[in-house]
Amino acid sequence: MANKEITLDELHKHLKQLGREEVVLDVRRTDEFAQGHIPGSINFSHENIGQHIEQLKAYKTIYIHCKAGGRAKKAFETLAALGFTNLVCISDAGMDAWRERGYPVEN
Repeated sequence: MANKEITLDELHKHLKQLGREEVVLDVRRTDEFAQGHIPGSINFSHENIGQHIEQLKAYKTIYIHCKAGGRAKKAFETLAALGFTNLVCISDAGMDAWRERGYPVEN
């Protein structure tokens, strides 16, 4: 698989059939994540993403998102530079739009 980008709506559609080896990676700050996140997602801030390489290697596909798209792009670029080829970046929108669309949120 090569790294790619998808839309927030595409992620929402895929979420229902997310496999065990796939993960939604929320790269917002911990306090933002605690205020609500995509069900089942994990949280590593984009600023220290490099400290979680071993954990992330366990996944076949990593869907990266943030609040609006900017931090997701930064994390995507960082991980790609570290050799990850299984990344999917949601850069068109993020958690703000997720909530606006009424998609499920867990705390």
